[in-house]
Amino acid sequence: MNVSCYAAHTSDTPLVPHHIVRRRVGAQDVHIDIEFCGVCHTDIHYAKNDWGRTTYPIVPGHEIVGTVKALGSAVTDLQIGQRVAVGCFVGSCHHCSSCQADMEQYCLAGFTATYNSPSADQGGVTYGGYSKSIVVDRHFVLKVPSNLDPAGAAPLLCAGITTYSPLKHWGVKTGMTVGVIGLGGLGHMGIKFARAMGARTVMITNSSHKAADAKRLGADEVLLFTDQQAVANYAGKFDFLLNTIPSPHDVTSYMNLLKVDGTMCIVGSIGPTSELNSRPLIFGRRSITGSLVGGIKETQDMLDFCGEHHIVSDIEIINIQEINRAYERMYASDVKYRFVIDIQKSLD
Repeated sequence: MNVSCYAAHTSDTPLVPHHIVRRRVGAQDVHIDIEFCGVCHTDIHYAKNDWGRTTYPIVPGHEIVGTVKALGSAVTDLQIGQRVAVGCFVGSCHHCSSCQADMEQYCLAGFTATYNSPSADQGGVTYGGYSKSIVVDRHFVLKVPSNLDPAGAAPLLCAGITTYSPLKHWGVKTGMTVGVIGLGGLGHMGIKFARAMGARTVMITNSSHKAADAKRLGADEVLLFTDQQAVANYAGKFDFLLNTIPSPHDVTSYMNLLKVDGTMCIVGSIGPTSELNSRPLIFGRRSITGSLVGGIKETQDMLDFCGEHHIVSDIEIINIQEINRAYERMYASDVKYRFVIDIQKSLD
């Protein structure tokens, strides 16, 4: 099937109109007409080959919401026209200990990413959601609650599950105090989830101008991390810290905020950072950990939770012809808080 899309052909040229070939619908497959696709910082990193592993041409996009166009003969639990979603990966080995535990994101053989992963399909790699349609193995197709705005639901497939998974795994609940470090695409979702889980939620930021928006999103309080006295007042008060900062920084500078046995989870792909200071960990039995999105079962749980609590991302809808400008604005942090491409209206 020939499908129109937008693709980057080199690291230093803009995304442009392109065509790709999707595979025929197999017995276990779902053919999805894409309505909306969120724009993630990972899309930019791959389009620009920042991590040195891009195969061109690349069609980014792993926050996909659309409707079922066709079903394979073995797919019995979905219907034509039903609203569904696809997240960050579309394949895994199904057999390793991680896959057997519904944690496909940690597949020991390596998951197949929604784009830029080796594939038997024509072109040799997977192509993502900046396209008119996609064909996906049923196991990796998610159901979208009918009460959620489909555009606002798209970023839940990455920004949403990236923040929901650690909050859920570390048992955030009523009576706990949670700090969300950094207010952006991930941080704004962290606030919404922590608040919905019943925790006292504190936005931790270096930018005083973000305070009002943090409270609008659901933060009970805002801690300006440049205010040394305020930081001292919060020492030992947090059960859990969700660190969403996407660039290298001194992660241990936040550790004294944690209670004994408290945990800070890093969800921003920051790479190498400053040398670890073990003293805040030892003197408090504190932990630093990390988390990568969530498995398919947990992602469905997250979508159902969003349906129950009426949670979607704060978005700005764009046409696909605006994608290169959107990338520029993302570099400048000029979006609140996620761009979403209206694929259905802007891509022929």
